[in-house]
Amino acid sequence: MMDHDFEQLRRIREQTLAQIAEITARPKPSYRIEGQQVDWAEYLRRLQQTVDWCDAKLAGGVPFERRSRATT
Repeated sequence: MMDHDFEQLRRIREQTLAQIAEITARPKPSYRIEGQQVDWAEYLRRLQQTVDWCDAKLAGGVPFERRSRATT
């Protein structure tokens, strides 16, 4: 994963977590107005899925080091 992609995923994750914090600080009920449904629980679930998606992508792109020792 390129550094630019990694940083973009981190920004998306940070922004989504900020939205989650805002929503959970002042929870609102779901409602229907003029035929339009506003479902806050579903919106929160989708935000959490976005964070999970970012976490999976970030975990897959993290470089790692494998150490081994040769025997003689």
